[in-house]
Amino acid sequence: MNTEGAGPRGLDRRRSPRFRYQVNLEIEWGSARLQARTRDISAGGMFIESEDVLWVGAGFRARFAVERPLWLECSVKRVEPGLGMGVTFTLAEEQSRRHVSDLLAKLAAGA
Repeated sequence: MNTEGAGPRGLDRRRSPRFRYQVNLEIEWGSARLQARTRDISAGGMFIESEDVLWVGAGFRARFAVERPLWLECSVKRVEPGLGMGVTFTLAEEQSRRHVSDLLAKLAAGA
């Protein structure tokens, strides 16, 4: 189990390894558009650095600012005031699942 960044709350409970990955993203929450940046990513979640955080349980769509558009359906699982929020995400399209799998494989190879 990866305990990097577990913090004062104890052991990291993630099931998938996470990788440092920083990329700008846009959060689409209703009619609001928020700018943020990822800190790390795993197969089913990521940490988003943003001054504008939502509450635990809030759902939104996020788009990575990369060459191939990638939309993720996200749900906030934890909030760190002033830092950002930990979210889980789902990928409805096969192309999106393949894109994330490819990204994680590249990150794992470089780790």
